[in-house]
Amino acid sequence: MDLPTIWFVAIAVLWTGYFVLEGFDFGVGMLLPVLGRGTDPAEREADRRVVINAIGPVWDGNEVWLITAVGAMFAAFPVWYAATLSGFYLPLLLIILALIGRGVAFEYRGKVDDARWRARWDAAIIAGSAVPAFLWGVVFANIVRGVELGPDGVVTSRLVDLLSPYALLGGLTTLTLFVLHGAVFLALKTDGPVRHRAGVTARTAGPVALVALTGFLLWTGTAHGVPAVPAAVTVAAVLAGVVLALRRREGWAFTATAVGVAAFTATLFGSLFPAVLPSLVSPAFDLTIANAASGPYTLGVLSWIGAVFLPVVIAYQSWSYWVFRRRVTRAHVA
Repeated sequence: MDLPTIWFVAIAVLWTGYFVLEGFDFGVGMLLPVLGRGTDPAEREADRRVVINAIGPVWDGNEVWLITAVGAMFAAFPVWYAATLSGFYLPLLLIILALIGRGVAFEYRGKVDDARWRARWDAAIIAGSAVPAFLWGVVFANIVRGVELGPDGVVTSRLVDLLSPYALLGGLTTLTLFVLHGAVFLALKTDGPVRHRAGVTARTAGPVALVALTGFLLWTGTAHGVPAVPAAVTVAAVLAGVVLALRRREGWAFTATAVGVAAFTATLFGSLFPAVLPSLVSPAFDLTIANAASGPYTLGVLSWIGAVFLPVVIAYQSWSYWVFRRRVTRAHVA
């Protein structure tokens, strides 16, 4: 493979890492009021702290994958980066604001011992998780579908154009898939009442996610074409995750949903290749890995940087997951 193709694959891998890891973060945040509902205020607060503490040591590290993915797009495909950020300005702005609000909520929620104070920050966590979970699906569905892109590389699509039924289904797919992924993660990572509720939620959310996912992949395959193998793996892995959750095989269920999210992301990028941003105006105006890439020298330098630092980042994050591998219970937050 030439360097532009290698970096297209590398960016796909970075986005895959982001959606697999941050995906269960989003699911956990969205499920906060569902799983943190003890019979009295003290139990409810303890259960919500269990839910939050389950991702407390790792959520900010997971967002490094987003920074790296966007940075790699900027360096390796500056034209793609510019067209994407300008064309999806409002959805991306909402995502950034939601992520900021969620991060602040995690840090400030426990600063004041007041129920109303915590309730406001809980709302920020829920919204800060649901908004990106939905809008990332909308953004990537539009990237696969294409936008109004002229010969000057400027996206002229309006907001209403980005909210097509196909894009909204894409948003619903990522939202439900992340809810399932988060529920399975909490069933694996916690114990006690939260673990039980997470298992029930996973078994309930699974069929909804499967329906949305299957419908979106069928629509994508019909309209734009999808690589058959990753699409089949996506559906099979998510189905396996639901079945394993029913059998309370939590470790294998989480592995299956992680594979499903990864295969789903691979399907989206496989549907794009060799384009990076199709044009609805004319195929001649498509941005491709050839006409959107940086020069050979830049890509060569980036390759050396990535070869040195990416394994370090992966090793560090793997170590942090190993250190904080134990289940979280009410006893840990008492």
